[in-house]
Amino acid sequence: MQQLEILSDTAQNTLCQLIETAQHIVVCCHKSPDGDAIGSSLAWADFLRSRGKEVQTVIPDAFPDFLKWLPGTERLLRYDKQRERAEEAFAKADLVFCLDFNAAGRVDEMQTPLEASPARRVMIDHHLNPTLAAELAVSMPQMSSTSEMIFRIVWQLGGFEAMTRQAAIAIYCGMMTDTGGFTYNSTRPEIYTIIGHLLTKGFDKDKIYRNVYHNYSSWAIRFRGYIMSQKLNVIADFNASYFCITRQDMRRFHFNKGDAEGLVNEPLRIRGQRLVISLREDTDKDRLILVSLRSVDDFPCNEMAERFFNGGGHRNASGGKLFCTIDEAETVVRDAILAFADRLKKPAAESIEKNV
Repeated sequence: MQQLEILSDTAQNTLCQLIETAQHIVVCCHKSPDGDAIGSSLAWADFLRSRGKEVQTVIPDAFPDFLKWLPGTERLLRYDKQRERAEEAFAKADLVFCLDFNAAGRVDEMQTPLEASPARRVMIDHHLNPTLAAELAVSMPQMSSTSEMIFRIVWQLGGFEAMTRQAAIAIYCGMMTDTGGFTYNSTRPEIYTIIGHLLTKGFDKDKIYRNVYHNYSSWAIRFRGYIMSQKLNVIADFNASYFCITRQDMRRFHFNKGDAEGLVNEPLRIRGQRLVISLREDTDKDRLILVSLRSVDDFPCNEMAERFFNGGGHRNASGGKLFCTIDEAETVVRDAILAFADRLKKPAAESIEKNV
């Protein structure tokens, strides 16, 4: 029987005391929230409400359309659209939970009310190198997702029996999306023990997969096909590829948030690929390029993200940003690939049979 508890006795006691003495709680996550950020936030808010707490979940901006079916998303407070209410929630709070981010800058403009809040702060996150000041920091980069961490904490605090079906769905969705449908960073047996427990809450995991991955508009399918057929640059000598998405591309295909979700993973299906980089112009800010990196096996795309793209993340999934034009960003990508040439030239395919 795998041990699911992750908090030390001291951390557990601190967390319980913080929850017990708080009444007005804010749960927040990072800018451009993904499935893990939304799923973990919804599930943790649900748990806190079961403890009789008043909870407001605040997100910095929009989340992808393919997550809007999740139960509870209608209660989310968007800082970019409901700034006054969000600022009031932070000002009134006596406890703030920061989920799925570990640096204040990751919430963008919401950083101001977050740091101005008089509330005590708890961070629960699975990214490397945390810098966020918090009374309790639960940082575990080895975990698949923050949603997995939320399940394990709820389990440890004795809250699983009372966990609602809606919370279980949110956790499963967060775990699924942050592992690419359990195709990376998902080999630990405990993950599947957790899934087994979640399924006892009576939801259809196959339908969740369809809701997320089979929920594109016809324009989004055309957009994704166009990027792969016309914009993908494959650098075969280095087992790497990259593509650029411009505002013009997005306008042409009536782009909605989430239409490019997971697209950076597609070229990894090319035999021998070790690295894929996606560059996308920000829809609002000039000279801002959003960067996503994905890799396989032992290639550390987080090191590349830190060195070249003002970012970081996990070994096989990282992100960053550049403050330049798309053409200048493309030059940075090529420089990055050349800088890591020796490690990229190692064929990924050589380990297919030998090291499974």
